[in-house]
Amino acid sequence: MTKNKAIIFMLLCFTLIVSACGTKPAATTADKPATGGDAAATTPASKDSKLEQIKKAGKIVLGTSADYPPYEFHKEINKKDEIIGFDIEIAKEIAKDLGVTLEIKDMKYEGLLAALDSGNIDFILAGMTPTEERKKNVDFSKIYYTAIQRVAVRAEDKDKYKSIDDLKGKKVAGQKGATQEKIIKEQLPGSELKALGKISDLMLELKNKKVEALVVEQPVAEAYLSKNKDLVLADIKLSTEDSGSAIAVKKGSSDLVEAMNKTLDRLMSAKSIDKMVADANEQVDTQ
Repeated sequence: MTKNKAIIFMLLCFTLIVSACGTKPAATTADKPATGGDAAATTPASKDSKLEQIKKAGKIVLGTSADYPPYEFHKEINKKDEIIGFDIEIAKEIAKDLGVTLEIKDMKYEGLLAALDSGNIDFILAGMTPTEERKKNVDFSKIYYTAIQRVAVRAEDKDKYKSIDDLKGKKVAGQKGATQEKIIKEQLPGSELKALGKISDLMLELKNKKVEALVVEQPVAEAYLSKNKDLVLADIKLSTEDSGSAIAVKKGSSDLVEAMNKTLDRLMSAKSIDKMVADANEQVDTQ
């Protein structure tokens, strides 16, 4: 090879090397940005809704506070402690319509909303009123039952406490975190609120003269008073505008609410809930 040819050959090789180094490799599918039609192919599948999660799990977890007869309460059946009540019967119907099993978690009433938010439970059936404050944090079904709010007193004091004014300066009890606590604050001015988590404890406070009166829903009062003849309902009138009960689910669970409302519509149209309330009252066995 002559000197000139060698130089030309070397320049040609150098040019090819530089060209190869400056060329980008063709982009693979993984390297391409997700644009247009590619976006659908690379975007992860959307997260399952709460209803879909429940159906995949094959069970739905109920949160309740089982000291509130006839809504939910403990009873020994065939030597085994069971949680029963008309809320529980409604929960069973919901599970049946969804095609899943029902798991029940019993806890303090004031802890129910936190348990729902954390995902420890899937829904709440506990005679809960869908107040505007609660609606900020959870979704509610339609109201499935409305009860009248009453004031329970000791039988010996029925003639002593006939009006709201008679309770001024007196200790009045209500369930902690429940509608009754709000009623006492708003409708019994001048009364001293005593709030406890369990209805059974509140009844004992009344029986033992630690409080003078107890604000409670009528069916709950009747369940306890039927076994405690030293307690009666006073003739005191309270406003009961916000006394309806609804099912609570985590915020954003619209499909679950829709499914539950279908079950409630079926039960209410057949008047099944009224029968559930009556049956639950017959089974109450308070101390």
